[in-house]
Amino acid sequence: MPIHAYLNFAGNCREAVEYYAKVFKTEKPKIMSFGDMPDNPQYPLPKEAKTMVMHTRLEILGSTVMFSDVFPGMPFTVGSNISLSVVTDNAEELKTAFHQLQEGGKVEMELQETSWSVYNYISSW
Repeated sequence: MPIHAYLNFAGNCREAVEYYAKVFKTEKPKIMSFGDMPDNPQYPLPKEAKTMVMHTRLEILGSTVMFSDVFPGMPFTVGSNISLSVVTDNAEELKTAFHQLQEGGKVEMELQETSWSVYNYISSW
């Protein structure tokens, strides 16, 4: 069950990830924007979010580093814009970790199926 660094940006993620790809001579990043996601009438997408980076990643010197822009209106603080992402194909392993982590953390998004995978978000410490 690998753990990857996840870096968040305030609207300049595309520029940053292209810079890191050049510096570390990685493959060209495949970038998923918020506008690439299926429309949801309950949560209309702000125009300024359509081209913002929802997710991308680079393989840098043997490590996976993931990147995203912070969605408009969400808080962003330079210095605390890094999170860890647990990646596993084992749903039971993920559920167990989620339930243990929620005891000492704050559930920002419940464990749920999304259009890309099972996902949740917990703030801790």
